[in-house]
Amino acid sequence: MDPRAVALLSCPVCAAPFGVDDRGAGLRCAAGHLVDRARQGHLTLLPPGRRPPGGDSAEMVADRVAFLSAGHYDPLTAALRDAVVDGAASPRSVVDLGGGTGHHLARVLDDLPDAVGLVLDASRYAARRAARAHPRAMAVVADAWARLPLLDGVADRVLVVFAPRNGAEIARVLRPGGRLVVVTPAPDHLTEIVGPLALLRVDPDKAERLAASLEPHLRRSSSAGHRWTARLDRPAIATLVGMGPHARHLAPGDLAASLQLLPASLPVTVAVDLAVYTRPS
Repeated sequence: MDPRAVALLSCPVCAAPFGVDDRGAGLRCAAGHLVDRARQGHLTLLPPGRRPPGGDSAEMVADRVAFLSAGHYDPLTAALRDAVVDGAASPRSVVDLGGGTGHHLARVLDDLPDAVGLVLDASRYAARRAARAHPRAMAVVADAWARLPLLDGVADRVLVVFAPRNGAEIARVLRPGGRLVVVTPAPDHLTEIVGPLALLRVDPDKAERLAASLEPHLRRSSSAGHRWTARLDRPAIATLVGMGPHARHLAPGDLAASLQLLPASLPVTVAVDLAVYTRPS
């Protein structure tokens, strides 16, 4: 475990800083609370009495790995990299909330040779993947709606890509002047397949809800839309649907039948909005 990443974490019991346990198999805080590291490499840091939040299933995580590895969202990863490294001061710590398998964070860290990263995700299956996403990244099972297992003011950058946004907690863990980079789907995201496959539609008030959740705590410094076309065959579309929230709302048989009504390959619009928020100094 990279000691620089460990230094970002706080005990979920007493909020004290962590150090590596003498056995080297986990973490221990000054009060003696011990957290073992799973054999797959990740940590579970949940408040006392809080049940694991669940998150993505093993099947959803496998679909996410397959789809992202195929490069269909590479323009999104590039936009994230640009937003993270923009500015004179190079960030030393990047936290990816709801970061899944660590795909985006790993590529951001490739451009930041002096930085360490943390992936926090509700899914233990995603955390297992994220634990080996990058040699300078750690993976933690955590609940985004609880107190994050991070010390105050330790993160230079926080990423939130299609994931929950707890504005108060993000502001707490960002250093003064640190930045949140948040990505949300635009109204025309996946527009060619939303109707035919009966997918969830983007809330038309999503931008207003995003501002309401973040702007009491952070100041928006920029926003931009990013759109491109991905040509997807039916298996790729099935993987795309399977890796996201649509998978929880569609019966596999219904999806398979609807997919057969689509062309063998078709262009699909990927439309996202990327906003940058800053914690006031």
